[in-house]
Amino acid sequence: MTNKSPRSTWQNYLELCKPRVVALIVFTAVVGMLLAVPGLPPLDLFFAGTIGIGLAASSAAAINHYLDQHADSLMGRTQHRPLPTGGLNSKNVIVFAVLLGIIAMFTLFYWVNSLTAVLTFLSLIGYAIIYTVYLKRMTPQNIVIGGAAGAAPPVLGWCAISNSVHPHALLLFLIIFVWTPPHFWALAIARREEYAKVAIPMLPVTHGPDFTRLQILLYTILLLLVSLLPYLTGMSGLIYLGTAIPLGLGFIYFALLMMRRTDNKTAMRTFGFSIIHLMLMFASLLIDHYFPLHFTSQS
Repeated sequence: MTNKSPRSTWQNYLELCKPRVVALIVFTAVVGMLLAVPGLPPLDLFFAGTIGIGLAASSAAAINHYLDQHADSLMGRTQHRPLPTGGLNSKNVIVFAVLLGIIAMFTLFYWVNSLTAVLTFLSLIGYAIIYTVYLKRMTPQNIVIGGAAGAAPPVLGWCAISNSVHPHALLLFLIIFVWTPPHFWALAIARREEYAKVAIPMLPVTHGPDFTRLQILLYTILLLLVSLLPYLTGMSGLIYLGTAIPLGLGFIYFALLMMRRTDNKTAMRTFGFSIIHLMLMFASLLIDHYFPLHFTSQS
């Protein structure tokens, strides 16, 4: 007999969309849109792009629920999801995911531009199919390779407004791409027993927590260096630089703390800080874009 879910139907469908993850995706996409032009972007492109990218991300999340339902039912972190609890069945989920994807593509093709639609579709397939079905269970570098799909939103946002892939948008992509492994590996260390239980070869499972902690430290150092590129290329100014450096050093501090304290609580604190790190980095890019700080020299 199917267990009843404590959530209502609409709450189950909302849970399929992974709203917290999608909110971060949409936020980085919106930053890409706003950075694409000197002033405010055209409102029609802004809203259509936001809706299209958000719905595509939600569709990918729902497909992930569908494909991972067996593993989700065995992991404590995911047993509450709509499919393991019986709140929704597989048909409900796949129909919902396909409908969201169709609406997203229609919105982007007809109200934004075809380039954004194509890139968004490739990103959706990259996460929902290539990562979830293949990479996730194939290699401990799954999150590194699959991170490309998660790093795409600011490029998609920029493209929605400019109909082009600008080098500055690729810098935003690079920041998220380098940020993703230390962000996710911190969580994977804390949940390594669950990943081992369902035979998902996350790095802490295949190479051990100590090796993974070293990789987190190395990636946080690389992330600090990469985060300087927007300033060094003239994309941003002193406000961004004054935010990126302490945030980067803070992430390195947590990585070092993880090497000294091997408990799961420290790993989860690092995971939590990584989310704050990314949000503040991108927020500072926006502030710097609209309220740049200039120093004038006096002769």
